[in-house]
Amino acid sequence: MSGTLLYIEDDPQIAGPVARDLRDRGYAVRWLQTGERAVEEADGCHLAILDVMLPGLDGFTVGQRLKKCFPGVPILMLSARTSIDDKLQGLEFADDYLTKPFHPDELAARIGVLLRRSGSVSAAPLSLKHLTVYEEENRIALTESGEEIPLTGKQFQIFFYLLRHLGQIMTKEQIYEAVWGEPYMEGDKTLMVHIRYLREKLEKDPAAPEIIETVRGIGYRIKA
Repeated sequence: MSGTLLYIEDDPQIAGPVARDLRDRGYAVRWLQTGERAVEEADGCHLAILDVMLPGLDGFTVGQRLKKCFPGVPILMLSARTSIDDKLQGLEFADDYLTKPFHPDELAARIGVLLRRSGSVSAAPLSLKHLTVYEEENRIALTESGEEIPLTGKQFQIFFYLLRHLGQIMTKEQIYEAVWGEPYMEGDKTLMVHIRYLREKLEKDPAAPEIIETVRGIGYRIKA
């Protein structure tokens, strides 16, 4: 995937490796150490990555200004602050919130999801463990052989709902209501059965899933 990213991070020891990794993946990166010129530099960018703790204007303020001026540009917040209040404050305007430390692959995967969702750049296939996901073509294939994996309509909806929230824990209620369009009834096994069949198609070992993780007592997520 390609595109221009605005990256605001004041620590060069963090920003340097992140910016190099993103450029190696095909992105153009505009790096700023403060948010004072964020609005000017955001013109022509496809996505903004903001650290919360910035000198001068904090990331929340910068993000709100960017969203006001460029409502169609996705914003990804980065922060070592993990409290739910900070996340909720960020998600009032941001499209995703990633806590530090993070793996470069997870950052790249989340950027890819946001860019595909916004439609601001053409979507390239997403590599996910041993799978290649062609979201625009609605298909999934084994990377090594290229063999396509057929999914039912509901399996497809579940997988791509989780993919759009990559790395995030989604509750059974959220998934069920998004896919079936009706309230989840406690004790209903429908979603669990679909997840089991989905794993049988996607996982190398369904008994030890690497892609769709169960978060006991809460729900599921796709690991980045």
